Amino acid sequence: MSSQYVDLSAYPDWTCANCGEPLVPGKVDISYLGSSFPVDLLQCPHCGLVLIPEELAMGKMNEVEKALEDK
Repeated sequence: MSSQYVDLSAYPDWTCANCGEPLVPGKVDISYLGSSFPVDLLQCPHCGLVLIPEELAMGKMNEVEKALEDK
């Protein structure tokens, strides 16, 4: 999974809810139902908080969940 699944340019002015820093693109390892995979997401350079856009949570993550449940 890569940034092809999430359009990071759709979130140009987002800031961290914890410390107010602008979020920057970066590679994040996501663990979900016992599986891990790298994804390009926006994250805070100060505290590491990650923005998981709704399109990823409701779209691709939902597909991964269903695939893992079927195994």
